[in-house]
Parts: sequence; structure tokens; C-alpha cells
Amino acid sequence: MPDVSGILVNYNAGPELRAALASMAGELSGYDWEAVVVDNASTDGSGDIVAEFSPRARLLRNERNVGFARGVNQGLAATSGPLVLIMNPDCRLAPGAVSALESEMARSDRCAIAGPRILDPDGSVQGNARGDPDMFTGLFGRTTLLRRALPSLAISRRNVVSDAAVLKGKASVRVDWLSGACMLARRDALYAVQGFDERYFLYWEDADLCRRLRERHYVVRYVPGATAIHRVGQSSRSARAAAIQAFHDSAYLYYATHVAPHSGARRLLARALLSARCWLRLRNSAR
Repeated sequence: MPDVSGILVNYNAGPELRAALASMAGELSGYDWEAVVVDNASTDGSGDIVAEFSPRARLLRNERNVGFARGVNQGLAATSGPLVLIMNPDCRLAPGAVSALESEMARSDRCAIAGPRILDPDGSVQGNARGDPDMFTGLFGRTTLLRRALPSLAISRRNVVSDAAVLKGKASVRVDWLSGACMLARRDALYAVQGFDERYFLYWEDADLCRRLRERHYVVRYVPGATAIHRVGQSSRSARAAAIQAFHDSAYLYYATHVAPHSGARRLLARALLSARCWLRLRNSAR
């Protein structure tokens, strides 16, 4: 049995996939490892890149795009390592990232997920450690103008964990959820919650997963001493309108499931607001 299993869900990532696999291979060189690339019916030939990393990495092809959550679950079923490194094909691991994450998880068997500090290619902090989404996340979420203009507000700091609040002599901090762009997870914890919820085609499945893990008394930890670089949206570029629609559909699913499960009026309001926001984003993206 390998020590670590890597899972990458690929959709038209092009040469980004090669760089991601090279990054993973470099970081896992001291481990017995395996990797599975779940290819969601890419049309750019990027799935063929996986053969360059054989026999450690292998390809699992889908005849259609089944989404991220189902793709990861397929990768889980096809691997066996007790630790699972889930990573987007447009992500790169900085040296020492995996060992730092593994060391954090070794401190407690209740730590289900440990995630690195994710940076944009220009070195700016992406804000991948966050608080549970609620009605105000649409106003004070990671990419909103209000959060950027008012980063010191408590609601801004709750939605996106500030590194200034973390890097005070702490190796890690407990958080509500971490971006699925890069995370190290404990397989038995993922199995305990039946993996990712496959109703989420794309986006918000990581928030849902972490919330369900915490409900089972597991812990999610942000480890800023580990670093990854993420070029956001490389795969979604080829299907921009579909990605925008999926983002808003998944946001509503999360809200209806976890925030307002028993309030039809609040769900109706959320649906109306998200539909309006989706329409505006689709109109702007078409210009």
C-alpha cells in the first residue's frame, strides 16, 4: 500500500497538468506514492500527458464531464493510500509542502484535512482558508469588492482567514473550510462522510465536505508554513458560461442544505439573489 495517493481531476488543463504532476512527483519523491488523474472528457489531449509519469501515475478517462466532486470520488475508489493529496491541475507545490502538511496531520488522528497557504502566481495570498459561508458571503467573500475595501471588518475576517491572524507563532490554525484546489486528507475521514457530495458539479463542494467532517468531530487545519501556487480557472476558461452557472447552482445548494434547511422564504430569497447575480456575471462574461 502506498503512503500517499494523489488525485487530480482534469478538464482541458493542457500543459498545466504536466507541471502539476511534475510538482507532485517532486514533493512525493521520498514517499511510496501513486497518483490517479481523472480526466473529464478533455478535448485538448491533456490526458495523454499522464503516460509520462507512469507507472506512478495512471489515467482514468470519463466519457463525459462528471464534475469535480464525482471525479475525486472516482479517484478515491481507484487508490489506496491512507493520505490523499487532492490537487487541481493548475496548482504547484512549493518545496516541503507535503511534509509540512503530513506533520500537522500526524499531531492528531482527528485532523481530517490540512491545507497549505495558496498563492497567486504573483505571490499574493489567495485566501483559501475561510469561514462557513452564509448570506453575507456574497458581499464579503474572497473576491468581493466590499471585502477588499473593508478587510478589517469582523465579517471580512470571518469569511477569509487573514494570514496576519495566523502567523503569530502558530504552526497552524483550526478553520471552517479550505479550498479543494490543494489539500491533504485522511482517507478514513473521507470515507466516514462518504467522500464529496456529488450533487455539487463544480464549486462549494469543499465547503460542504469540511462542514460535514466537522459535524463528525473532525478538524480542518490551515498550515501557512506549507505553500502552493494556484493559477485560478485554467480549466474553466474553456467553458466559462457553464462554470459561472455551476458556481451559482452550487452556492444555492450549499445554502439550502446547511444555512436555511427549514426556511422556504430564506431559500427563495437566496435563489432570487443568486439568479440575479448569475445573470449579471453571464452577461458581463459575454462582452
